[in-house]
Amino acid sequence: MSVLTHRGYAAIVEFDPDDLILTGRIAGIRDRVGFHAETAEGIAQAFREAVDDYLATCEKLGRSPDRSYSGKVMLRVRPELHARIAAAAELSGQSLNQWGEGVLEQAVGG
Repeated sequence: MSVLTHRGYAAIVEFDPDDLILTGRIAGIRDRVGFHAETAEGIAQAFREAVDDYLATCEKLGRSPDRSYSGKVMLRVRPELHARIAAAAELSGQSLNQWGEGVLEQAVGG
């Protein structure tokens, strides 16, 4: 999977088979900021413009733009799984946070 990035923001891009265009939105923010284009080059440019416009609009409104995620992840898992995770972290000599970050990083191909 390829990801478009610009100024710390990422995009989700999809193909719209009805209109035969590429559509996208800025990922990881509460605001819904969309864009579209007919070509791959066009969608990349439209994304950059959408990010720039979003940041300019936030500045005009005097509010801070949303940033992608704080770094806190809250998960609810079965107690049995929690025990196995805690044991795996301890056996690896890491805190639960360190171990979990490593596992999640590996899962997303980092």
